[in-house]
Amino acid sequence: RYGAGALTLAIIALVVAAWLKRSEPGVSGPGGMLRPSLLAILLVIIAALFGAVTVKMALNPLVVVTHLAIGMSLLAVLVIVVVRAGGFGAGTVPARYKRTMRSAAAAAGLTFLILVFGALTANTSGAAVACLGFPWCRAITMGGAPLYIQVTHRILAFLLLGHLIGIVIGARKRGEARAIRNAAWTALGIVILQVFVAAAMVEMHLPPTLRSLHQAVGTALWISIVALAALAAGTRGTSDIERIVYESPSRGKFATPEGVST
Repeated sequence: RYGAGALTLAIIALVVAAWLKRSEPGVSGPGGMLRPSLLAILLVIIAALFGAVTVKMALNPLVVVTHLAIGMSLLAVLVIVVVRAGGFGAGTVPARYKRTMRSAAAAAGLTFLILVFGALTANTSGAAVACLGFPWCRAITMGGAPLYIQVTHRILAFLLLGHLIGIVIGARKRGEARAIRNAAWTALGIVILQVFVAAAMVEMHLPPTLRSLHQAVGTALWISIVALAALAAGTRGTSDIERIVYESPSRGKFATPEGVST
């Protein structure tokens, strides 16, 4: 609760700073920091209200999962603010990479579903132990919804792994900015780490330490994928001619915006 209070104060300070500098480029308007900062304030209020509901309802699984979803949405908005402020190497991204942006957005949606099903697995009675063994179930201790929840969580995770491999290959082949390629590789590396953590957790019968590590790595994965999507959206100041050059499939080695006469 103290952490939540500190976060709220930090977000308020962020909004105040963005509002005072709203006349500067890259702060207000589409693609600026101000709008997501205001959204962060709204989400932190909603999260606080749901936190109270969670306690009142004695940690009802659906309320707990909803609270987590709101928290992850808030985290995503803050990551977007950081990227729009030039973080994660955003200042070195010269254009909007539409293909990677769409792929990363799909990865973000898939990751959000994985987080939700992971929370359901952890908070639904019997779901965490319904399927014993990894990657497939060597023993099924409970059928019905608990089993379906955990199996769906696993299937979505492996789909994300394959999708991120495709993003990494595509970004490399298209010669996209280093920040984009680094973000894609980071996301892929984290999801591979998560698979190993999940395997160890299941095979060691869900020790608390590995369950906490699984949650932490999942959060890191969410941050990396949202950052990738935000980076691929490009900087607010990218000119139209830069976008045309960098998005062209036939872009050659020396086809840079600096080489285009206007």
